[in-house]
Amino acid sequence: MRSTITARGQTVIPAPIRERFSLGPSQRLEWIVEADGSIRVVPVDPSPVKAFRGQGRCGGSADRLVAERQG
Repeated sequence: MRSTITARGQTVIPAPIRERFSLGPSQRLEWIVEADGSIRVVPVDPSPVKAFRGQGRCGGSADRLVAERQG
């Protein structure tokens, strides 16, 4: 599946992906640049504890979580 980025930097998440991952309006996403240069997009759970779980291996997760919760 593919999507296009608009002039305003927006894109549409294809419906099959939204349905599979139960993504809806106002859902927050985290964009992670991997060491190999690829981009990974993951949904962020509204619960701070659930949002952090399993993210330690990505590096910098604590800093990202604290920054997100403060701003």
